[in-house]
Amino acid sequence: MGEATRLIHHPYRAPSGFDAVPVAVHKASTVFFPNVAAMRERRWQDKSGYTYGLHGTPTTFVLEERLATLEGGRHCVLTPSGLAAIALVDLALLRSGDEVLLPDNAYGPNKALAAHELAQWGIGHRIYDPMDPVDLAAAITPRTRLVWLEAAGSVTLEFPDLPALLAVVRAANAGRERPIVTALDDTWGAGVALRPFELGVDVAMQALTKYPSGGADVLMGAVVTRDDALHQMLLMTHMRLGLGVGANDVEAVLRGLPSLPLRYRAQDAAARTLAAWMRKQPRVARVLHPALPDSPGHAAWQRDARGAAALFSVVFDAAVSPPQVDAFCDALRLFRLGYSWAGPVSLCVPYDVPTLRQRPWPHAPRLVRLAVGLEDVDDLRADLAQALRVLP
Repeated sequence: MGEATRLIHHPYRAPSGFDAVPVAVHKASTVFFPNVAAMRERRWQDKSGYTYGLHGTPTTFVLEERLATLEGGRHCVLTPSGLAAIALVDLALLRSGDEVLLPDNAYGPNKALAAHELAQWGIGHRIYDPMDPVDLAAAITPRTRLVWLEAAGSVTLEFPDLPALLAVVRAANAGRERPIVTALDDTWGAGVALRPFELGVDVAMQALTKYPSGGADVLMGAVVTRDDALHQMLLMTHMRLGLGVGANDVEAVLRGLPSLPLRYRAQDAAARTLAAWMRKQPRVARVLHPALPDSPGHAAWQRDARGAAALFSVVFDAAVSPPQVDAFCDALRLFRLGYSWAGPVSLCVPYDVPTLRQRPWPHAPRLVRLAVGLEDVDDLRADLAQALRVLP
């Protein structure tokens, strides 16, 4: 054999039995079979074998199993981003003529996906008030097939009464041939603060970009279920869409998982300290954070959650103009301007809330969402204090 052939088909195989803390990184598109019978019989759907890199490797299977355990589910599929996880749920469970309901404070791209792509495919959507179970009940129609839940709400961080909302859906499902499925965006809870399936949720998704990665260097999502039939619907749609994730990204998330509870609680504690301090400052009308007694849904958070993540939002009083809000953000030095959160660096984003909502927003239009990283709390407080000095 020639040199190239000898190198490609070298007979040496490393001995089995190597065991270490890191999960081995398997990169492959092609997977070998010992014979045609094995090629025809091997199954990837139940993780009993390997057929093609897109359908799973030992590395991706391990991450999926660990994430299912984290969320309290039984099955997991990985997607290239959190938004891809949302899209997978929509595309697997909805068909033309169906309708999806979304909370008014849902992650913006989730609502945009419904308003554009889903609408073009004949799938309708309605927006409901997540703080009013009666409003959800009124929004449900015979066409409703999927209800999205979010706790806490995106940007404004209201914490809904999840058991009450889920009870509404259960009541509406009585006698339905195709039951309404409930899906929770659990990115904020990260499998630490909430137990979605114990609450009665059917599907839980996460943007692994946030807490599971923790390094602000990976884009990935996950969809977790307990129900076998639901999982098969999601899995086969996942396969037909060709959704895949890179092995090195999977490795990065696996590396971040063991420290997730520690990072979550550290950033949670720091955010509570800074939120409590911020609400006492001049020109601050309100601080939105589920652990604060006057934040919307505090009682539900206190009953149903075991943590509060790294986020809080600041509403300035009416005397502070939008340009002055922007000046406050520009004056920050440790809080950097940037989207996402749950990484090591604290972040700041100003939002024009009325543009994000269908329902009226009762406060000043401009708020600032702060995401607390892993810096020393005293340094972050000093940064906020110096930036507040730009306000009149």
